[in-house]
Amino acid sequence: MIRRGVALTPMETRREVMVRAAQLADDLGYEVFALPEGWGLDSTPVLAEIALATRSIRLVSGVLSVWGRTPATLAMTAATLAEMSGGRYVLGLGASTRALAEGFHDVPFAAAADRLAGTVTAVRALLAGEPAPLQHTPGARPLRLGLPPAPDVPIWVAALGPRTLRVAAELADGWFPAMLARDGLPRLVPRSRRRELTVAAGPLAVAADDPGVARAIAATCIAWYVCAMGDVYADSLSRQGYAAEVAAIRAANPRPSPRSGHVPAPAEAVLGQLAAIGTADQVRAQLDRWDGAADVVMVGLPPGVPWEVIETTLHAARPAYRGDRQVDEDGARRGA
Repeated sequence: MIRRGVALTPMETRREVMVRAAQLADDLGYEVFALPEGWGLDSTPVLAEIALATRSIRLVSGVLSVWGRTPATLAMTAATLAEMSGGRYVLGLGASTRALAEGFHDVPFAAAADRLAGTVTAVRALLAGEPAPLQHTPGARPLRLGLPPAPDVPIWVAALGPRTLRVAAELADGWFPAMLARDGLPRLVPRSRRRELTVAAGPLAVAADDPGVARAIAATCIAWYVCAMGDVYADSLSRQGYAAEVAAIRAANPRPSPRSGHVPAPAEAVLGQLAAIGTADQVRAQLDRWDGAADVVMVGLPPGVPWEVIETTLHAARPAYRGDRQVDEDGARRGA
């Protein structure tokens, strides 16, 4: 069975588009819908709205930064969203980037893997009904979460570097990386000795009648990640064997913009590894290459694209095991 999910990007800030995309993904039979958080909307109330507007799709915080919330706040969020969604919630956590931790949250970005591991461990303890594991105020009386325990909430970890990959292997239920080259994915999958990891990964996807339009949209998003999101994505791609392509992208985008970016011809291989673009048929064929690499192929939607492109892309990339008749009925009911 083909397993597909939908993942938005942190620069998407149109709340009505987020909700509408989740509803369409639910109707089309996608397994999960991942809502990220960067420096725009607080994703947790939006995910609560989506939980009330959908029926069966699993909802992922994809992902929350371990620098922006305490483990106690994360545990409260996870327990609340698990209850509101009827058990459909997945907590996604990541070490984020230096640019976001320091430039937005005003928190020193140090020992990121340790911070990620400590947060996952503390959140698990609280969700299991245990007292808060206090690190900085040992003389205080540790409190428990004031809600029924929710130990079954899965925790997915976004990891790209060697240290955070070890955290994913040791502590996570799932691995949810971003901007990972398709051919390098099997080699990087964390090997867990404690539990079977769900690998949720995939490309940016854009389906359009004009393949050139689809390419330009995906290229802009990739250039922004490589050039403007610190070094984490550029370093990851370089470690995967694309250092020359990363250098070419950075040279072509001296003043990166989330609205206009370029992937030059010498970096075309990176575009092929990170994106599924073109007509609907071309996108489907490119996604087929991901199906054997990940448990759940996440269809990434670049930010700010018109709704018509989102709708076309989600229909093109939808799982194949649901009939078009049921999809059409659901779409008509939702007004899609």
